[in-house]
Amino acid sequence: MLTQVQAAPGIGLDAFFNANGVAVIGASDDITKIGGRPVQLLRKYGYAGAIYPVNPKGGTIQDLPAYASILDTPTAPDLAVIALPASATLQAVRDCGTRGVRAAIVLSSGFAEAGPEGVALQAELVRVARSHGMRLLGPNCLGSVNVVNKLVGSFSIALEQNMPPAGQVGIVSQSGNIGSFTMSNMAQRGLGVSRFIATGNEADVDVADGIASLAQDADTRIILCCMETCRDAGRLIAALDMARQQNKPVIVLKIGSTEQGQAAAASHTGALMGSDAVFDAVFRRYGVLRVRSFEDLLNIGHAAALLPAHRLPRTDAVTLVAASGGFGIMMADAMVEEGLTLPPLDDATKALIQETLPIAGTNNPVDATAQMSSRPDILLKMLTALQSNANGSTLVLLLALSLYNPRLRGVYLEALARIRQSHPDRLMVLISQGPADAVAEINALGIPVFPSIPAAASGMKGLVALGRLTTLPIAPAYNGPVDRVNPAVFRNEFHAKQALAAAGITVPREEIVATADQAVRAAQATGYPVVLKIASEDIAHKTEIGGVALNLQDDSAVREAFDRLMANARQHAPQARLDGVLVAPMVRGGVELIAGVSRDPVFGPVVMVGLGGIYAEILKDVALQVAPVSEDEALRMIRSLKMFPLLDGARGQAKADVVAAARTVARLSEFACRHAEDVAEIDMNPILVRPEGEGVLVLDALMVPTSRTPSAH
Repeated sequence: MLTQVQAAPGIGLDAFFNANGVAVIGASDDITKIGGRPVQLLRKYGYAGAIYPVNPKGGTIQDLPAYASILDTPTAPDLAVIALPASATLQAVRDCGTRGVRAAIVLSSGFAEAGPEGVALQAELVRVARSHGMRLLGPNCLGSVNVVNKLVGSFSIALEQNMPPAGQVGIVSQSGNIGSFTMSNMAQRGLGVSRFIATGNEADVDVADGIASLAQDADTRIILCCMETCRDAGRLIAALDMARQQNKPVIVLKIGSTEQGQAAAASHTGALMGSDAVFDAVFRRYGVLRVRSFEDLLNIGHAAALLPAHRLPRTDAVTLVAASGGFGIMMADAMVEEGLTLPPLDDATKALIQETLPIAGTNNPVDATAQMSSRPDILLKMLTALQSNANGSTLVLLLALSLYNPRLRGVYLEALARIRQSHPDRLMVLISQGPADAVAEINALGIPVFPSIPAAASGMKGLVALGRLTTLPIAPAYNGPVDRVNPAVFRNEFHAKQALAAAGITVPREEIVATADQAVRAAQATGYPVVLKIASEDIAHKTEIGGVALNLQDDSAVREAFDRLMANARQHAPQARLDGVLVAPMVRGGVELIAGVSRDPVFGPVVMVGLGGIYAEILKDVALQVAPVSEDEALRMIRSLKMFPLLDGARGQAKADVVAAARTVARLSEFACRHAEDVAEIDMNPILVRPEGEGVLVLDALMVPTSRTPSAH
């Protein structure tokens, strides 16, 4: 894969969406063929620019003059859509460059996805395109569509019958079929689309370009993205940051979350697969909502498109209302499982409900009974009371069958219209399965409708996340030097910890010794009790070979332990290079954390923090983020751990110094960025977090070199 050369994602994509003239190379009279469909769709939907069918036979194609070559067209079109066999595509791209075409869409397959010859051919396509300053979409893609100006550079069957209505939802997808399916489903819901782009093999234009282009598009307010992988982490991050700065919500369906799915995606895209958990961390940092199902992509995307930014929820509080206590319980269970809260109603709201409907329950969920829908005035008073509630929660109203009853439908539609007029800025969502025309009327009022209780719970969680977009802090960036590290850090924990200490990370006073006598003198200087640990770059897990002795109380214990550790190392790791034995203080008290750095194949250095021992290894209770992280971000990572209460004074224990722990994680991440060329992995385990105000100590550390790091020997 060739490295992207553009300074920032999104540059040069205007020609795909606002082209002054389009050539279709490989055009056909047969509208069932890939070369026939773009010509038909451009004409059918009324694209106003020039359309130049290109076919060696010339003549006319679909009642338009055809040209034997793009070099023969009356004017140079901004955009060329190429529907030729792979073997003929390279010459077509050369001709486009010569003609002055600004952008080319290669619909054809048979390139990088087809093997080594295809990889070489695709690379040459990109080289030729870039030599002419031309952007290239594809190959093996479904092209692009601007719904607003009817510019179609695609053969998608989703467009055969109807063009989606123009609207504010932009769609970018690496998979053409998934993206096309998304566009079709949005249209079926009556929701408008602004632009669509499917990136295919991403030889040049990638998903980051698509996101950045939509972030800068005045017609787009919501961005839906279907992603398999990322080829350039820096460009993706820059694009997501553009969307964040423009306050445009991005909702991503990231597929390939299992090992099997990742293997399939890697073979499909030909790209390295990054850790799924790291993608999650990046998305959180930039306010991107990741969804796990196509249904959530549609449901939450639809809801977000109905809500201007000021109407998105600002809190995770919901007030639940149903005409049945049983439904209310089901709603409560689903909402709480998604992390939403159910605050009690204030006294004034309870009084208004009781005044309107004395038999109604006034807890949350509110059991409004069937009497709620007996008359529009009663329903309106009930909803007014709830929307006037001072707790700032979102009102979630379940309508099981009411909209299918003509009388009740009228009651609800009238009340909903009036409540939207009287409380235009308060958010209300409904749960109902239809009928479709009634749902469309409610959507037209600016009220999202979810088809089920689980969908509403998942949807509300997503809307809450999108509502926090404007409150996100600016993501930290590393702007310091990238330095070589002393290769000695890879020899043993002593040298690793000395390097960390130089970076501002607290470690105990320690010494490496070569004899039992030296060990005794070091222990006396340190103060009993002490710990002895074998020091060797070839023995990463010292306890497994009997290479650690704890809680040594006197000189004789130190002598015996030194001899035993050296003997164990020679017996169990006879080829290991031994630097001696490390003498360190035996430190007690506090809570153990683990922190480390690993190298993700896509995003580079990633910092991890978790509770030590079984919590990290068995419970997988860890938090990740791409390095660097700020101290505030590190603190949020620590607070996100399931076992955080152990650090926060659970069961009457002293609160741990989590501020010092966060500072340590932040400094570790800076160290990882500074030495990214040499250090592949860092493991600090355990980190002893002492009570508040007493700091932390890194008791053990391991560093693993990258493949290009020279040996310390």
